[in-house]
Amino acid sequence: MALGTVVIVGVGPGMGIALARTFAEAGHPVAMLARDKAKLDGYAADLASTGQEVRGYAADAADPESLRAAIRAAISELGAPDVLVYNAGVVRRDSPIGGDDQDWAHVTAINVLGARVAANAVLPELRDGRGSLLFTGGGKAMTPAEGRASLSVGKAALRMYVHALFDELAGTGVHAAGVRISQAIGTGEERFDPTVLARAYLELHHQPESEWQHELVRD
Repeated sequence: MALGTVVIVGVGPGMGIALARTFAEAGHPVAMLARDKAKLDGYAADLASTGQEVRGYAADAADPESLRAAIRAAISELGAPDVLVYNAGVVRRDSPIGGDDQDWAHVTAINVLGARVAANAVLPELRDGRGSLLFTGGGKAMTPAEGRASLSVGKAALRMYVHALFDELAGTGVHAAGVRISQAIGTGEERFDPTVLARAYLELHHQPESEWQHELVRD
């Protein structure tokens, strides 16, 4: 039986493309969402060898209507989803004091609100009403990092959102879970290699319901 689509929000040259390749090689059509359509088209061409349909969709995770429209287009073209992976986030240097209000609002929209928008868009479309809603978290959700105030706040808020979503969906056949990656991705250690981490997302999707938890920790 054909597998459902995997919708990945936030696809770039590291973790995002590793997720796309891993799920495509496992037999899923893959929708890759990010702002730069030209780069997404290049990734799709590189993934043609997987034998699965992989397409890019331009979307701004800070803009709810843009994000919803891209998800609708992906599902219309590729079919009902099995999985959402929300991998979008803004990594920058900033402080908890000062700064521009609108800039903080924009970053928070990507780090937190976009996750809710994407989940709400995918959830009613899941194939047979079952599937996985997965979110990329980070160690800064537990301990704020100096010079990374907005990211620390965003990951902490995202972690609580996913936990609440996990509780809300208990018993429905939909697994909401965060993947808390405590160290920088792709910095040399094998367990933080993007491909190794991407396989953990695939395994989480296939995890027996009796083992479901709201968070997978990789440290």
